[in-house]
Amino acid sequence: MSGKARVALVAALVGVVGMAFRVSWNALKDVAKTIGADETAATLYPFVVDGLMALALVAALVLTGPDRRFALRVLAAYTAASLVLNYVHGLHGRSAGEWSRLAEFGPVNWALVLLAASLPVGSIYFGSDLVGKVLHHRPHTDPIAEESVQESAKQSIPDQPEPPVPPALPALSSAADLVESGDLLIGADGQPVAVLAADRPRPRRATGRLPQAARSTRPTRTQDELLAEARTLTESWSAKELTADRLRQALRTSPANGRMLRDTLRAERTEAADASAVVL
Repeated sequence: MSGKARVALVAALVGVVGMAFRVSWNALKDVAKTIGADETAATLYPFVVDGLMALALVAALVLTGPDRRFALRVLAAYTAASLVLNYVHGLHGRSAGEWSRLAEFGPVNWALVLLAASLPVGSIYFGSDLVGKVLHHRPHTDPIAEESVQESAKQSIPDQPEPPVPPALPALSSAADLVESGDLLIGADGQPVAVLAADRPRPRRATGRLPQAARSTRPTRTQDELLAEARTLTESWSAKELTADRLRQALRTSPANGRMLRDTLRAERTEAADASAVVL
């Protein structure tokens, strides 16, 4: 709806409400005089009833949730009360000076007097409550979205980042045109090609026993074979160079075998040195 149409609609509503208020004016004023109000109080009495109806209507348009339902209940209650008092005035069909009771039947008259007298007190209570709810009402907004909007508003147009434009990728003729290079796939023309993560093979984690095909083809060496290789390898090594870690790396064996070879070779060299000393 355009702005002019909204203004026209609001103006029409104000006009209808104003005319309805004028029609109800005499009835409520005569009812106020009948229950003992003076001329000034009787003149202000229509504002108490119909004015609170207008306030409740505005509050219902602003508030949400339980507060809005409360405003609608106040609007409905005061509308019904104004209707009853206008109906009572219509039954008499004359000015307030010509009738002193709202109804001929005693209990009905007491109920109508209680209704007419309680409306000003209710206007004070309900009016204050509605105004307080409207003043403390905060529309529900997403704090993250609101903060993002505020940060964007603070930036000038040249400072705001522009969305990146993804580079155009060449079309692939076949899967054979791809060559894998690191984490990218290179096409036949040398341009990188994006590959979906779902299309790329994922490394399989080893679970359970190692498959026979994945095992090393190198035969397992016995301790005697390792010792023979170690003797040949360490002939030119000094005693200081004869360490378990160096033997393990040179023979590609386990740390336990490396320590075993070190101790055995050192013992052999010690025995050989002792034998030479005895001969001499």
